[in-house]
Amino acid sequence: MKKLFLTLCVFVCVGTLVLAHGSADTSSTITIGGIFPLSGSVAVYGVEARNGIELAIEEINGAGGINGKKLVLISEDDEGNAEKTVNAYKKLTTQNGAKIIIGSLTSGCTAAISSLAQAQKVLLLAPAATMESITDAGDYVFRACFIDPFQGTVGGAFAATNLKVRRAAILYDNGNDYSVGLMENFITAFQSAGGTVVASESYLTGDVDFNAQLTKIKNTNPDLVYLPDYYATVSLIAKQLRAQGINTPIVGADGWGGITENAGDEVLNGFYSDHYASDSTDPKVVNFVKAYQAKYNSVPVSFAALGYDSLYMIKDAIIRAGSTEAAAVRDALLKTNGSYVTGNLTFDTKRNPIKSAVMMEVVKNSSGKLTTVYKTTVNP
Repeated sequence: MKKLFLTLCVFVCVGTLVLAHGSADTSSTITIGGIFPLSGSVAVYGVEARNGIELAIEEINGAGGINGKKLVLISEDDEGNAEKTVNAYKKLTTQNGAKIIIGSLTSGCTAAISSLAQAQKVLLLAPAATMESITDAGDYVFRACFIDPFQGTVGGAFAATNLKVRRAAILYDNGNDYSVGLMENFITAFQSAGGTVVASESYLTGDVDFNAQLTKIKNTNPDLVYLPDYYATVSLIAKQLRAQGINTPIVGADGWGGITENAGDEVLNGFYSDHYASDSTDPKVVNFVKAYQAKYNSVPVSFAALGYDSLYMIKDAIIRAGSTEAAAVRDALLKTNGSYVTGNLTFDTKRNPIKSAVMMEVVKNSSGKLTTVYKTTVNP
């Protein structure tokens, strides 16, 4: 009897472990792998994206799932570190058997697994990796966001046309492909619109003192400073920039998402390109924001919307395919043509979405708290 009890215990414990790792009965569930920076310097991106995906899953499962099957998300934290992204990918594909993965959030981390996904025929949908070369790995790699060339072009055109400035300075991370790509395309668009780049200064990832570069920038008397980096670094730069008396508008990109919760008045008179506006009156946006606020008690930033859309695009593709096999879902995903929270979306030949960008402005609300408001839309 003691031997039988131990055998049953081992069976139950092992079974519980397998289910906890997501290898649930595939006849009744559909496993979706997720890789996000849930800790580290860009954790707000990963937490928001995962929240959006979990909200979508809750809605879909609550409505009966997909053809009677419930969706299960298995999340891994890569901390925004490319090496850990690879480890997370290997765990999801080998231990959990995931054939569809959403992630990661930053371009460098996503690039680290794109070729692996292609070689192993794992469908990879990146919510927010904007670097142009991400989808070069092959036809199993998609993204839900617009790409850096478009986003940099939007920033340059907005600076010249909407803000009507003529002299721009740039401060960028020379070791970050995201930052470099945005910088290059901003320059092209700004100069094409009649502007002049009076200074282009760089720093290295992890730097915290930017005063030397900002002194050089101040001496060129710019009308605007372009800061193509993530919110934590932008906040540090903006404090030092304002302390030096540079009170020009500052412009950036979607890496600023979450900056109102992680910065102060130094980012006022700041503008950035983004994937959606939470204050939009579009019914899809209104319903998403309402549901997100009810579940998480906060206004969703673009990463939440992109995560939410990523899951719904996969759901729609599975239904069109009539299958959860990666190849079939891939073929169906290519035919996406629909309206989502971040806009009307189709894919180009490199599986990049064709959709609009919005420009957001950082302001203070009636309570004196930093928030963002919609400024304008720029079409592709």
